[in-house]
Amino acid sequence: MTTKAGDGGEIFVVTSLGSGHLFPCIELCKRISSRNYITTLVLPSNLLPSLPSSFHHHPLLRIAQISSFQFGPPTSHPDPARHQAGLDLQTHLSAAHRRPLCAVVDFQVGWTTPIFSTFNVPVVSFFTFGASAAAMEWGAWKSDAGTLTPGESRTIPGLPEAMSIKYNDLKLRRGGGSKPGHPPPWVAAIEGSIGLMFNTCDDLERPFLDYLTNQIGLPVWGVGPLLPDQYWNSPSGSLIRDGAIRQTKRETNCTEDEVIQWLDSKPRGSVLYVSFGSETGPTMEEYPKLAGALEDSTHPFIWVIQPSSGLPKFPGEGQVVSGGSEGYFPHGLASKVGDRGMIIKGWAPQLLILSHRSTGGFLSHCGWNSTAEAIGRGVPFLAWPMRGDQIYNAKLVVNHLKIGCMAFREDSSDVVKNDILQGIDKLMGDREIHKRAEAISAKFECGFPASSEAALDAFRDFINQKTT
Repeated sequence: MTTKAGDGGEIFVVTSLGSGHLFPCIELCKRISSRNYITTLVLPSNLLPSLPSSFHHHPLLRIAQISSFQFGPPTSHPDPARHQAGLDLQTHLSAAHRRPLCAVVDFQVGWTTPIFSTFNVPVVSFFTFGASAAAMEWGAWKSDAGTLTPGESRTIPGLPEAMSIKYNDLKLRRGGGSKPGHPPPWVAAIEGSIGLMFNTCDDLERPFLDYLTNQIGLPVWGVGPLLPDQYWNSPSGSLIRDGAIRQTKRETNCTEDEVIQWLDSKPRGSVLYVSFGSETGPTMEEYPKLAGALEDSTHPFIWVIQPSSGLPKFPGEGQVVSGGSEGYFPHGLASKVGDRGMIIKGWAPQLLILSHRSTGGFLSHCGWNSTAEAIGRGVPFLAWPMRGDQIYNAKLVVNHLKIGCMAFREDSSDVVKNDILQGIDKLMGDREIHKRAEAISAKFECGFPASSEAALDAFRDFINQKTT
């Protein structure tokens, strides 16, 4: 008997705001559709321009637009935009020819779960970051880590000893995570879910996936890292061209070819790549210290700096500044360092830079997507986490995987120029860190992790069993 495309049924995938959520959801849709499901991506209308054209032409991928809404957890106050987005989702569900088998919902839009429940559609919560951050947040809550005093640490039963929680881990520098003594924000968001998905794999985070399974009592699947096919299909040592993978209309002061030409002129493994992404970064007071360290360092570097760098972007960081305000820029640095440095203002081809043989280190905020991209290419870290899951992602790469070091002392969350400078020298000169990074990346030379393919198959079997 011939099976028709899409005969497996339909699965909805609901993304939250921002490229760090949208891009993993796009890749998840592709992975789910490869198991013969029609897969519908539910996304706010303002994210539509960010969808690659290939998504529109895939025979099993669909798009369901909902009204744009503001990021944040549900509040007791009326939210007209979110209310309209919920009505739009209901309209899509009502128009469906048959009830979807399941909805995979980014936990940050967990407020959609009751809507799916109304239509008797089971929900699996999706975490676009790794399992270690969720496990550590849960463990810190359950072990009452909020009672820690300065200099004290606490091992969480069931988790690696190297991930022991220290007092400073709880002093979240910019907020965005769970507060001591309180459950993580995602605990309420997964209420009513029948399982959890994480954007990770066994080779990186098996102990943390097992811990969450045992603690929460739901199936937990590591289905990532959810990076583009071109990433996984590119042989080790080959260049990945960002422009061919992801559409971007962001402004930049250089082309991919100019970046390649500069990198080609540098020795193998000599370049430090500095980038904090588009949504976070150091403060106005910290940026000059970074500029000073890069000036005093002898290592070649690429520094990607956003137009809004240093300006508050989230509640708790100060008065959030609207668009149009100028952020920090290291005026004069380019002339001081000459050809040793390349300063990119705006968008940069990160996959290209990380996959180039000259790149030997990554000064990063340790956002999960950037972390996974660098790990897969064997690039070690100088970790400078700012908020939320970044704190524990940094702990994972520095303490557990041992493929990086911190940009500031563990006994202090204050950043000083000499600490950054010493961190750069240690990272770029420590051959053991580089060897470990290369060994871990070798596990991904065969492409998308086999354990994640198996987890997606297990998810498929679980959903089919639930709906028959």
